[in-house]
Amino acid sequence: MRIALLSGDSRGFFKDYRNAVPEFGTAPAALIQGFALSPELEVHVISCAQASMHSPAKLAPNVFFHSLLVPKIGWMRTGYQGCIRGVRKRLKVIQPDIVHGQGTERDCAISAVLSGFPNVVTIHGNMNAIAALHRSPVGSFHWLAARLEDFALRRTHGIICISEYVKNLVERYHVPTWIVPNAVQKMFFDFPKAKSTGTGRPLLINVGVISERKRQQEVLGLLESLRAEGLTFDTVFVGRCDMRGAYCQGFKARLEKAKGQYGGFEHIESLDDASFCELFDRASAMVHFSKEESFGLTFAEAIARSLYLFASDVGAVRDIAQGVTGVEIFDLNAWEELKSSIRHLLVSGEKGQGCPHTPPAEFIGRYHPVAIARRHVEIYEEVLGRARLASGDRRPTGRVRQGRG
Repeated sequence: MRIALLSGDSRGFFKDYRNAVPEFGTAPAALIQGFALSPELEVHVISCAQASMHSPAKLAPNVFFHSLLVPKIGWMRTGYQGCIRGVRKRLKVIQPDIVHGQGTERDCAISAVLSGFPNVVTIHGNMNAIAALHRSPVGSFHWLAARLEDFALRRTHGIICISEYVKNLVERYHVPTWIVPNAVQKMFFDFPKAKSTGTGRPLLINVGVISERKRQQEVLGLLESLRAEGLTFDTVFVGRCDMRGAYCQGFKARLEKAKGQYGGFEHIESLDDASFCELFDRASAMVHFSKEESFGLTFAEAIARSLYLFASDVGAVRDIAQGVTGVEIFDLNAWEELKSSIRHLLVSGEKGQGCPHTPPAEFIGRYHPVAIARRHVEIYEEVLGRARLASGDRRPTGRVRQGRG
């Protein structure tokens, strides 16, 4: 099967143009890893960029990479017309069996839907829900992204949802849907476990982009109050922090104050996967208390490293935690209950030490990249089978070259 996977290259988002290695979100990267471990597939990853970058022709023996230069005028301000046309032109050469758009946040979904080939779209962050959360004004980025999301999801041949929560959000489009969780990169299952010395202060971590949605300021305030009670522990926040925003400014100011008053508070912008594994292995627990969540991949990565978790009951959290011990889930605003449970962990140390050394086999089967890649191929075959029937082609094999849009 020949697959075209449309995914954003993070080098362009963060203007890291000197980096010669393409970077994708953690979920697309794990899916690509699963495809790379399936040599019977031929995969073409396509990313649009506003600047020319040096890139490898292949990401793996069976995974090709195409970076398409699209002038700024061809992006959001024109409904991604430049990206759509650039992708269509390249796909005419590749001639894939199916096109898969990774996410509705930018150009990937709309380019997949208007590709002229059978297509599916994965929902990572639901733009309509995000626009509603932020009360995005007419004409703003999130408002426009939500309009394009509506257009794309009504016209795709299928929607891949990462959780029941996301599936419920997209049922109104009346197109086939499947629930397939994001894959966790292989390293989080395989990386050697750090040896615990059993000494040192407890370490609590919070991982995610610093934002109002992730509520790091509120988490920081709760942890400050525990330090004020005389409890001793360290805290590390990991996530990008855009200092142009008032929330990030407030978080950094409060963090510096806490660091000066108590010590042991730290913020790190980013870590590579190996460093994340090491951090998870050192930590006593993760506190993940978002107010709105659909992605949940950091949560799953922590489970893969057998880290104890405290989380708010939003989005895919319960789906991810199914059958897993060492997870406590609280109502969205149950701050006092959360505080009490963290206090118990710090005082007794029982919970962090009680986690199994490896995640359950069922969890590995749900989130390993090879398993997720296989499930995607099954969905592609189902979509292609429907497309063949719709075209009047009753043969069980053979490519179909028509699609909506």
